[in-house]
Amino acid sequence: MISQFFVLSQRGDNIVFRDYRGDVPKASTEIFFRKVKFWKEDGEEEAPPVFNVDGVNYFHVKIVGLLFVATTRTNVSPSLVLELLQRIARVVKDYLGILTEESLRKNFVLVYELLDEVIDFGYVQTTSTEVLKSYIFNEPIVVDSALLPTLGPASIFMQGTKRMPGTAVTKSVVANEPGGRKREEIFVDIIEKISVTFSASGYILTSEIDGTIQMKSYLSGNPEIKLALNEDVTIGRSGSSAYGYSGSGSGAVILDDCNFHESVHLDNFDLDRTLSLVPPDGEFPVMNYRMTQEFKPPFRINALIEEAGSLKAEVILKIRAEFPSSATANTILVQMPLPSYTSRVSFELEPGAVGQMTDFKEASKRLEWGLKKIVGGAEHTLRAKLTFSQESHGNLTKEAGPVSMNFTIPMYNASRLQVKYLQIAKKSKAYNPYRWVRYVTQANSYVARL
Repeated sequence: MISQFFVLSQRGDNIVFRDYRGDVPKASTEIFFRKVKFWKEDGEEEAPPVFNVDGVNYFHVKIVGLLFVATTRTNVSPSLVLELLQRIARVVKDYLGILTEESLRKNFVLVYELLDEVIDFGYVQTTSTEVLKSYIFNEPIVVDSALLPTLGPASIFMQGTKRMPGTAVTKSVVANEPGGRKREEIFVDIIEKISVTFSASGYILTSEIDGTIQMKSYLSGNPEIKLALNEDVTIGRSGSSAYGYSGSGSGAVILDDCNFHESVHLDNFDLDRTLSLVPPDGEFPVMNYRMTQEFKPPFRINALIEEAGSLKAEVILKIRAEFPSSATANTILVQMPLPSYTSRVSFELEPGAVGQMTDFKEASKRLEWGLKKIVGGAEHTLRAKLTFSQESHGNLTKEAGPVSMNFTIPMYNASRLQVKYLQIAKKSKAYNPYRWVRYVTQANSYVARL
């Protein structure tokens, strides 16, 4: 299936390299990195996840600054290989605790042992952390997470001023704590990716939520767990679920469809919306779901572009946070393609603006507006004056836009799907492990037309 697998740093250094079939040149790492670094085809800034050079297909994903790459000469399914790369990264992260260049270099023996078990002669054998535990004998060298810079995914789970523990992000599933102890805890993350398209007048044309309930367990003995969702969850647009459950009015959470991990038992799901499972080792999705029911989008985007004299135009961008003031969005980036003959852009932020960044990417003719954070209920405006190198002969709204937005909102979910309780089978009266339930909403495709 695949011929080679390798991991490159941001500088192009070869951290991990495994050649399974010997039918692709060894110089493929250098060919790949040069192609990605100097990608200029089709006017794009970044190379696509799949491309072909001299008869070799290159597949890559970028995870926390590292490039995970596979090569092959055969015609394999791109989605299959991209999913494999994601799963290899997840397995390595499960074993090392944290995925960085340093942790890979310190644990290269363990990483190569994992790769030899996951892939044999280019064919996938297993990507299950639970199964691999029977075959992996090297212990991980744990990298001290306190010395690492704060990464986005590690710091997104915050609730007010109280920070959720980051141990789920930086902890190995096989290594014990210092002193041989193992901290009993379980993490459940409800992650939702929102896709919304607004019309020029502000109406919602399409809206969809792709959600997943992720679980990572550090419980010894793998006890049974019961996880309860809202009782008004309905599956299927007809108002009754595939399990014979009918919704309770207009306030119900209606999921179009969903699927569950193989370890989940649905015996009581149609009665009280509880899932029973014995969690395997490592991180895994308990449930994936999709929702197109009307929901309140977390942001409203208003965009306007109009001529302001000869060879000039003005852009006004306004974003309003429509979620509660108890939540705060971070790492917000608003982007807007401008007419191809735009030569200069000057920006005007609102008075007293703090933590905002503006930029004009001249190569791609794109306006960028970054905000560190937005509190629920707040509104922000950006004005940009454009200077053109030639007269505009068409409609400006057809030559500019659409406006796209990226953001992350911790401890908020638009679907209203909730984990009501997390029950763990007790081994003794004193047994009381830590339970952490966290929510995060991210933009998948958040677009406003002009």
